[in-house]
Amino acid sequence: MMAEQGFLDQAERARPAVTVEDAAVILDGVFGVRGRIVELGSQQDRNFRLETEDGRRFVLKVCHADYGFQALDAQNAAMRHIGARAGAPMVPTPLQSVDGRDIVELDIRGELCLLRLLTYLDGQPLTRRTHLGAETIAGLGAMAAELSLALADFAHPGLDRALQWDLRRAGPVALHLLSSLTDPQRKRRLADPLVAAMRRLQPLSGALRVQAVHHDVTDDNVVAREERSGRLVPEGVIDFGDILNGWLVADLAVTCAALLHHADGDPFAILPAVAAYHARLPLTEEELKALWPLIVARATVLVASSERQLAVDPGNDYVAGNIDHERLIFDVANSVPMALMEAAILEVAGFAPQPLPEMGLLIPGLDPALVHRVDLTTTSTAFEAADFLAPRIEERLLELAARRTGHAATRYGEYRLTRTAPILPHAPETFALHVMLSLPVDTLFVAPFDGTISFRDDGIVLTGADLTLHLAGRMRTAAEGPVAAGAAIAATEDDGDGQGLVLVALSREADIVPPLMTRPSRAAAWQRLAPSPSLVLGFDCDAPTLETESLMERRQRHFARPQKNYYRKPPQIERGLREHMFDVEGRSFLDMVNNVTMIGHGHPRLAAAVGRQWSMLNTNSRFHYAAVAEFSERLAGLAPDGLDTVFLVNSGSEAVDLAVRLAWAASGQRNIVSLLEAYHGWTVASDAVSTSIADNPQALTTRPDWVHPVTSPNLYRGTYRGADAGRRYTEDALAKIEALGDRLAGFICEPVYGNAGGISLPDGYLTAIYEAVRARGGVCIADEVQVGYGRLGHSFWGFEQQGVVPDIITVAKGMGNGQPLGAVITSRKIADALEREGYFFSSSGGSPVSAVVGMTVLDVLRDERLIDNAREVGDYLKARLEALGQRFPLVGAVHGMGLYLGLEFVRDRDTLEPATEETAAICDRLLDLGVIMQPTGDYLNVLKIKPPLCLAKESADFFVDMLERVLAEGW
Repeated sequence: MMAEQGFLDQAERARPAVTVEDAAVILDGVFGVRGRIVELGSQQDRNFRLETEDGRRFVLKVCHADYGFQALDAQNAAMRHIGARAGAPMVPTPLQSVDGRDIVELDIRGELCLLRLLTYLDGQPLTRRTHLGAETIAGLGAMAAELSLALADFAHPGLDRALQWDLRRAGPVALHLLSSLTDPQRKRRLADPLVAAMRRLQPLSGALRVQAVHHDVTDDNVVAREERSGRLVPEGVIDFGDILNGWLVADLAVTCAALLHHADGDPFAILPAVAAYHARLPLTEEELKALWPLIVARATVLVASSERQLAVDPGNDYVAGNIDHERLIFDVANSVPMALMEAAILEVAGFAPQPLPEMGLLIPGLDPALVHRVDLTTTSTAFEAADFLAPRIEERLLELAARRTGHAATRYGEYRLTRTAPILPHAPETFALHVMLSLPVDTLFVAPFDGTISFRDDGIVLTGADLTLHLAGRMRTAAEGPVAAGAAIAATEDDGDGQGLVLVALSREADIVPPLMTRPSRAAAWQRLAPSPSLVLGFDCDAPTLETESLMERRQRHFARPQKNYYRKPPQIERGLREHMFDVEGRSFLDMVNNVTMIGHGHPRLAAAVGRQWSMLNTNSRFHYAAVAEFSERLAGLAPDGLDTVFLVNSGSEAVDLAVRLAWAASGQRNIVSLLEAYHGWTVASDAVSTSIADNPQALTTRPDWVHPVTSPNLYRGTYRGADAGRRYTEDALAKIEALGDRLAGFICEPVYGNAGGISLPDGYLTAIYEAVRARGGVCIADEVQVGYGRLGHSFWGFEQQGVVPDIITVAKGMGNGQPLGAVITSRKIADALEREGYFFSSSGGSPVSAVVGMTVLDVLRDERLIDNAREVGDYLKARLEALGQRFPLVGAVHGMGLYLGLEFVRDRDTLEPATEETAAICDRLLDLGVIMQPTGDYLNVLKIKPPLCLAKESADFFVDMLERVLAEGW
C-alpha cells in the first residue's frame, strides 16, 4: 500500500517548471541542437518540439527525477526494440546527448529533472478529428495489435513499476482520486460504474495474460497518414510514458476508451478496432469479457485523474483541454449495459452464444396453424401508400389479421418499416426484440420454467435461474412470488377490440429489461441477451434472415458487370416515399440524386393510374387508343410554336439517338457538333456525341469522324475564364461550325451543362451558335433529358434560359417518374424527313401505360405546384450551399438553379485542383448519415444535386446540415 500511495502522490505533482527559454538552453547545451521551439501538451511532464533550420524535428522530454531512471530506460529500450522489428508501427528513436548519454539528470532552478531527446514522428494526430471512420478505427485496432506483438518478447526491469494508469490497479486508484470530490452525487455517479466494472472483472482477472504493454495507444499518441481522400491511416505511436508489464487486453481497452469521444455517442463504434485487433492477435474469451469493464474503468480513471490534476495544476491547458473529451468518454462508456457490450464484443470476435435451456410452453394448446404472422418489413404488402407511418399501424394490422383465425403475431428479429424515421442522421430502432400477440380474451399463460413473479410497469416478470420472461399488456395476473413450471401466471383481457394484446420478450440477464426495438447495428448483440420467444410460444415467430450480401453475389453473378451500382457496399433499397428511400433494415435515406423520380417515390396517384391502365390494356403504339393521342397533344402543347410533332420512345438515350437520325435526315449531312465533357446516352449515336470521360474513359479517343466536339464552355474551370470568356467559347464553337460549312447536319448540347454539375452556359452562347448552324442548313438539338421538364424551377425548358428555340427537343427521365419513357419533339417538316428512310417504331414508346404515366406526371407537376417548389426550395438550397463556401475552403463553387445543382469541391481555389478522392469519401459519409449523393463531372469532384421536385424545405435543410457536419467533422 505504501508503494501504491507513492505513485499516487507522484501522479498528483504539477509538471516541472520548465519554460520554452529553458528548453532552448537545454537543447543547445546538452544535446547540441538549435531551432524553433514549441511546447507540446502533457499531463505530468513537459514536452517541447524543436525544428532545426535544415528541417529536422525532435522532441525534448522533461520529467521529475523521482519518475525513475530505470522506467525511462525501459521506454528507450522498448522504442529501439520495436524499431528493429519488421512490420511494427513507427516509433520515435531515442538520441544521445553531446556526452553520449540517453538520459540526462539536470537541476533546473532547484528542481531535479530527467531529460531525453527523441526523433519527432510526422503525421496527423487522430485527436483533431471529431469523426473517425470505421476503416480508421479498424486501422487503429490493427496497429495496437502489431505493437502488442512487437512487445511480446520485450523484457526490462523498468517495466515492473507502480503506475496510476495500470488498469490492474484501476479500482483503488480511482477511488483514491475520487476521495477529494466534495459533491457526493458527482462522486457516486463516477464510483458506481467503477464498482460494477470491478465486480465483473474480478472473477476474470486470474486468466488475463500479462506482458509488456504500451498502455497509451490513444488518439493523442497515434500519428496517421492522411490519404488524398482525407481518410486517416494510423502509422506510428509516440509517448511510451505508460509502458509497463500489464494485462494484454488492458492495452486494447485504453485504445477503445480513447475512441469513444469520436463515436458520436455510440459505444458500438469501437467494434471495428476490436475485430481488427482480434484478427491479428486473438484474445481469449476471458480477455474479451474483461474488455468492456476495463474500458469503463479506464474512463473513470481518466475523469478522476483530470479532476484531481486540475486541482493541483490549474494552469495545465493540456488537461483542461482534454477533460471534456474524457467526460464524454465516461458518458458513452456507461450509456449501455455492460452485458450488452460484452455480447457485442464476443459476437464480433466470433464466439457463439450459449444455448438456451429447456423450457415448457407459455400458451398450452395453442395451434401454430391458427397464428397469422404479420409482415411489417419494408417489402410488406400489408401497407397501403404511406400508412406504414400511421399511428398504431402495427396494432391495427395485427388486429385485422387476427379476425381471420383469432390469433395473430408480429415477428421477432424483424426490421420494421413502421419504426423508420424519414430524416435521421443514424439508423432508427427498427429491429424487433419482442413479439406482439393478438389472442382471444381469456387466453391462459403458464410459467414455462420455475421462477419468481414480480410486477414491472404494465406487465409481469418471471425470473428463472437462466432466463427471464417479460409479459406486458391487459392481463389478469397471478400474485407475486415463486411459481413452478406449468402454473398459471396470466390471462388476456379485452383490449377494447374483442381481443387481447400481449407483448412477449425474453432476457438472459435478470437485471436487464430488453428494449422492444433496437438499432440494426446492435441487433446481433441484443439477440444474444434477448433471444427469440419462439421456444416458449411453440411456433416459429422469427422473421427470415436478410440476404442482402447473397443477393449482391447473385447480382454480380448474372447481371453484366458494366451495369454498376452506387457505393461499394450499397444498402438494399426496396421502397420509396416522396424524396425518401427505405432499405430492408427500415433505414430511411434522403434521395438527393434521383432525377428519374420527378414527382417523388411511391406517388399514390401515379400508382392508381398505372394499376387502372394495366388492368385494362397495355400494347404498342401501332394500335389505336386514346392515351397516345392525348399525351402527344399535351407534349406538343408544352413546346414552343412550330414544334408540334412528337415521337414517343423508351429512354433518353433512344431520344438522342433518334434526334441525331432526324438531323441527318433533315439536312442530308452527317456531321454533328457537340460539346466536350457532355453526356447524352449509351446507344451508338447518343454515345458517339458524348465526350464525358467520367462515363467513358476512352471517350476522347474513340469518337467517330462525323462527331466534332468543341471546347466545354465552363466559365468556372474551363479553358477560358474572366470577363470575355463567353465570347471566346462562342468563337471556338463558331470556328468549328464555319470549318464544316454546308457539310453540317446539326448541333447538340444540354442548355444547362448537366453532367458537368449543372453549369450554366455563357449568356448568348446558344443564340449565336443556333444562328450559325441554321445558316448552314443544320438543325439545333436541345437535350433536355436531365435539365428540362421543370427541374430548373425558373422555366419549364432549359433552353428558355438562353432565350432560344431549338429545332428538336429530347426529353426522358423525369417525364415517366421511373417508367421507361422518352420523347422527341420537333417540327412536322423534320419528322417527315425521317419517313423517307422508312417508318419508325419503339416497342414500348407511347404504350397505353407509358402514356398514362406521362400524363399523370404532368397532372401532378401542375396540381402540386412542383415546378414552383423546385424554384423556391431550390433557390433556398442553393443559398445555403453557397454559405458553406464561406466556412470551408474545399467548397469551390455552386452551379445550376432550381433543383439541378452542382457543388464543386477543389483543393485550391486558385489552381482549382479537383478534390476527386475527397468527393467520393464525402458521398460515403453522407450515406452513413442518411443522404444519397453521388459525384459527377469529368473529375468526379461535383456533387450532382437533383432530387425529386417534391423536396421539402425540411429535407433540404437536413441535406445541408449533414453536409456541413461532414465538412466540419471529417469523413
